[in-house]
Amino acid sequence: MNDTRSPLQTIVIYLGALLILVWSGGPFIWQFSTSFQLDKALTSGSPSLIPAPFTLEHYYNAFVEKELHRYVWNSLVVSLATTFLCLSVGSLAAFALSRLNVRGRFGILMVILSVSMFPQIALVGPLYLVATNLGLLDTYTALIITYLALGLPLVTWVLFGYFETLPREIDEAARMDGVSVPGLLWHIILPMSLPSLVTTGLLAFITAWNEFLFALAFTSDIDRQTIPVGIANFTNLYYVPWGDIAAASAVVTVPLIVLVLFFQRHIIEGLTQGGIKE
Repeated sequence: MNDTRSPLQTIVIYLGALLILVWSGGPFIWQFSTSFQLDKALTSGSPSLIPAPFTLEHYYNAFVEKELHRYVWNSLVVSLATTFLCLSVGSLAAFALSRLNVRGRFGILMVILSVSMFPQIALVGPLYLVATNLGLLDTYTALIITYLALGLPLVTWVLFGYFETLPREIDEAARMDGVSVPGLLWHIILPMSLPSLVTTGLLAFITAWNEFLFALAFTSDIDRQTIPVGIANFTNLYYVPWGDIAAASAVVTVPLIVLVLFFQRHIIEGLTQGGIKE
């Protein structure tokens, strides 16, 4: 198809894309700039985007004085475990609902989706009591189980939509070749669904990485607290170390940006193909 856009339309499209880029990337750029500026520059009457002078003091404070690396490790353990469990359980559930003869599967999907609609603040109290009675406070287990419940509905829905786009003839051919039902999932469906697995896994990882409310309620020890709680602990009653907070935020944001940029092709493919029925 030939491009029939006029020069004015092209300019408008590029201007719109530039505005979206500035709107989305501006806060991150300002945050990174803040992390390299001295405290006196941050509290001055005319803040500057360009650090002058340039300093790494806030990164030193974040890692050495406030032990940011311990929070990063806790978040990494919890997020990776949550992602693995979400993909494992979600792929099994989506496969069963999509490829097997399950009665009332769309009703089951609606129930799964309804679980994610409860406001988190309404769940903190009951889950805190459960974690207390089971002795799970200040443990990775409490966070992983909670984050699994938060991420599993989305993972199941996205994988179900993607599995539905795969031709049914693949199942029939595999059955004729003697492939079992678990073999169909493991050797055929999952390899063909790599874009959707990457998309859902990344979404589950980001959800667990950024979650704050449950981590704040369930942990009180630095050995188990995650990054959002750790950054919140930087402040005290009389002083807010904006530079240290900006440095910590930059450190924990960069990995997510790198992951999204690296897997962007799979993310776009996974999100778009799930809505197309072949």
